[in-house]
Amino acid sequence: MARRHRHEEHQNHEAWAIPYGDLVTLLLAFFVVMYAVSSVNAGKYRVLSDALSAAFRGTPRSPQPIAVGSDPRLMSERLPISEVNRMFTAGLPAHALLPLPQAPGTTLSGAPRPGSVDPRAADADRQRQLDLMANEVGAVMRQQIEAQRVRVTRRGNAIEVEISTDLLFGSGSALLAPAALAPLGNLADALRPWPNSIRVEGHTDDRSIATLAFPSNWELSAARAASVVRLFTQHGVAAQRLAVIGFAEQRPVQSNRTPTGRNANRRVVVMILGQETSALRADADPARS
Repeated sequence: MARRHRHEEHQNHEAWAIPYGDLVTLLLAFFVVMYAVSSVNAGKYRVLSDALSAAFRGTPRSPQPIAVGSDPRLMSERLPISEVNRMFTAGLPAHALLPLPQAPGTTLSGAPRPGSVDPRAADADRQRQLDLMANEVGAVMRQQIEAQRVRVTRRGNAIEVEISTDLLFGSGSALLAPAALAPLGNLADALRPWPNSIRVEGHTDDRSIATLAFPSNWELSAARAASVVRLFTQHGVAAQRLAVIGFAEQRPVQSNRTPTGRNANRRVVVMILGQETSALRADADPARS
C-alpha cells in the first residue's frame, strides 16, 4: 500500500502586516483625538466664559468688541440663558442674584435721581428747622435764660432746654410752682406747632429721699418730668410726641459735694428731637407696627 505524502506547511512571511496595521490605526485615532482636543472654538469658549462670569456675578474677562452703531450693552447681556448659566444660578442664594444696594433717590454714581429729594438738602432743611426752633425757644425763655435758670443748647440733631428745679419745684416736691406755670406754658406754646418728638428728663442730686410719695430719687425725678409733660398736654402739645424719663442722681453735671453742684444737678431737661430721629423712634416702636 502506497504511503501518503505529507504536505509541507507554507510559512507566512507577511504575518507582521496585521499587528502593524492595528498599530497604525491606533496611532491615527490617537492623533485625531489629540487634534480634536487641541482645536478650540473661540466663539463657544467665549459664550461659556461669559456664562460662567455672569453666573458668579463677575465681569466677563473676554474682550467685548462693539461695532460702530451697535448696542453698547455687554455681550453677556445679549446672550440667551444657557444650560451652564442656569445650572450655576440655580444654586446661588437669592441675595447673590440681586443688584447691589444703593442709597434711596440716588443713581449708581451717587448722584440724586431726577425728581428725587437730595439727602444732603433734606438734612440741611432739618438743621435749619432745628435752628429756627432753637431761636423761638430762646425768645420765649429769654427772661429765664438771662436769670441763668434756663439754658438752651443744640446737641447734634436735637435741642436741649435745661431748666433748674429751683424755678419749677419746691424741695422734695413734684408739684409745679406757680412761678413756673407761665414760662413752661410759653415753652409749650412755642413747641405745639412743630411735629418733633419731645423727651422730658428728670434729674436729682445724690441726697436720698424716703417719703410715702417718693421712696427714692427715681420716683421723684420721674414725677417731676411727668408734671412738665402734663402741663405740655394741657397747652395742646400732642401726647404721642411726649416721653417721660427719670434719671434720679445717675447723670450729674457737677459734683454733689457742694451746694452749687447739687443745685445744678437738680434739673429738668426738655429734649426736642430732630424729625429724622423722631421718625426712627416711631418706626422702632412695636405699638406703631
